[in-house]
Amino acid sequence: MTTVKTPKVVKTDAEWRAMLSPEQYRITRQQGTERPFTGPFLNNKRTGTYECVCCGRALFRSDTKFDSGCGWPSYFAAIDD
Repeated sequence: MTTVKTPKVVKTDAEWRAMLSPEQYRITRQQGTERPFTGPFLNNKRTGTYECVCCGRALFRSDTKFDSGCGWPSYFAAIDD
């Protein structure tokens, strides 16, 4: 895989809070996690690309998703390193 350099997204804490839902903020900015077996993408079967909620960068393709049984969506390949 080729690594693509993406400029770092710099925002104030207030800007992140205004942009993200409280759960998205907790997960992405405070190193939290969703409760297992509860996330909106757990059972999603639609074809497409999963993107970062903060920067919009493509992360995973739907055809690399699999059921690991752990309660969170799992992927066997990232789009980029």
